[in-house]
Amino acid sequence: MRLPARALVVALPYLWLLLFFAVPFLIVLKISLSDVELAIPPYKPLLTWTAQHVLQIRLDLQNYGFLFTDHLYIDAFLNSIRVALVSTVICLLIGYPMAYGIARARAKTRNVLLLLVVLPFWTSQLLRVYAWIGLFKANGVINAILLHLGLIRAPLTMLFTPFAMYVGIVYSYLPFVILPLYANLEKMDWQLVEAALDLGCRPWQAFLKVTLPLSRNGILAASMLVFIPAVGEYVIPTLLGGPNALMIGRILWDEFFANRDWPVASAVAIVMLLLLVPFMMWYQRLQAREAGAGS
Repeated sequence: MRLPARALVVALPYLWLLLFFAVPFLIVLKISLSDVELAIPPYKPLLTWTAQHVLQIRLDLQNYGFLFTDHLYIDAFLNSIRVALVSTVICLLIGYPMAYGIARARAKTRNVLLLLVVLPFWTSQLLRVYAWIGLFKANGVINAILLHLGLIRAPLTMLFTPFAMYVGIVYSYLPFVILPLYANLEKMDWQLVEAALDLGCRPWQAFLKVTLPLSRNGILAASMLVFIPAVGEYVIPTLLGGPNALMIGRILWDEFFANRDWPVASAVAIVMLLLLVPFMMWYQRLQAREAGAGS
């Protein structure tokens, strides 16, 4: 009885990955290797039967070649990675002190602070992004306050700018940085920091030599939780960045729904996935190395 139960427990995660990752991936891969066609669905089948009952397989790799020859897609990929990296760094610079403060707070205060961090998740992300539109627009709250205080003479242009896009991404993904860092810092042995202070380290030296190295796993986990979804972000760049925000998520949407070029859109999705896989593999290798060193 132990073997079937153990095999069932191990098989469930693999079944989940098969149904919700491998099968959709193969479907998208199949579409990316086909030709566009004015039909429903708007692509040609890969397998066709001739009049002589011969099975023909037509694989079109021009969709991938088109991505690497058109500067629009190259610029979109590079800009998406750049925006995701900058957003990740900003989230870490803001989220690390917040997680550190929560981890060092008293138990009652800590619960309240964690509740405030999780509280934005109770509201739809779309509504929260729309709220930033009301703050950033020309007759919005921020410009109204600045005009009332006399700090500016004309409304500032904040909406549909890279600044608004970065603010929206950092605001939306900041809890994904605070929570993993807090979980890591909360389990840390703070007596090591006290020992470093007793041995003559200054507070900032103890932080750099003890706290920061011990929280490396939390930093890596938080970075991956922000960087990977930020690369393919669509809603925030569209609503806050405006038409000039060149992100691969928007290109993907336009190819699927505006141009109805499903093969090229599927090729964009496959390339984007292949770009993110090395980062995930690198993170898993670091985690395995840390686990092996700890054991």
